[in-house]
Amino acid sequence: MSPPAVLSLRGVRRHYRSGDSLVRALDGVSLDIRQGEVVGIFGPSGSGKSTLLLIAGLLEPPSDGDVFMDGRRVADARADLDSLRTFRRTHIGFIFQKANLIPFLTAVENVALALEIDDVPPREARRHAAHLLASLDLGHRLENYPAQLSGGEQQRVAVARALANDPSLLLADEPTAALDAVRGRQVLGLFREIADARKAAVIVVTHDLRALEMFDRTITLCDGRIADAAPAAAPVA
Repeated sequence: MSPPAVLSLRGVRRHYRSGDSLVRALDGVSLDIRQGEVVGIFGPSGSGKSTLLLIAGLLEPPSDGDVFMDGRRVADARADLDSLRTFRRTHIGFIFQKANLIPFLTAVENVALALEIDDVPPREARRHAAHLLASLDLGHRLENYPAQLSGGEQQRVAVARALANDPSLLLADEPTAALDAVRGRQVLGLFREIADARKAAVIVVTHDLRALEMFDRTITLCDGRIADAAPAAAPVA
């Protein structure tokens, strides 16, 4: 029996006007992302990858179609996304190409802030943040500021921040683009560990073909549609 779907898109379209032209950023996408699954989203620039991530992350409504999380319809063309702010904060974690850490806060403070925004008391937030960072091998970097961390370490702090509220869905947008091959592989390995340990669903938008073996399956977008969906290729010996 397959694990339950964390995220489901049904007939999702996102169209908008650009001058006299109609841009079909997404054009009838349906997919399921399940618990414990790491899925890679590939496609050329303009294929709809970023739009898919925005809609999946409840940051932009679809023009048509439905978005479900854990079996609950959370967005459609009439959705008031502002009213979903709390749901988004407690169910979805975001990781971007750049870590986007607050430079005047330490690593542990950057992560704790995500909890404090959700009304977790500061002492408890700091304790949980320290635990998360230690689980990502950053226990010795708690009091370091972003400028004192390597690129890979900064990205791991960003991962810890995304995990702060124990989301069921983790969305990563080109998370290895600014990293070298070794650090990029380490970050992708973290996603695998997170999916296995927390049963979270992980979606990674990437151009990095080195990441193929890290995914359970891949989805390729072209012109706003799913052009291909398949299990990830086995690593080359």
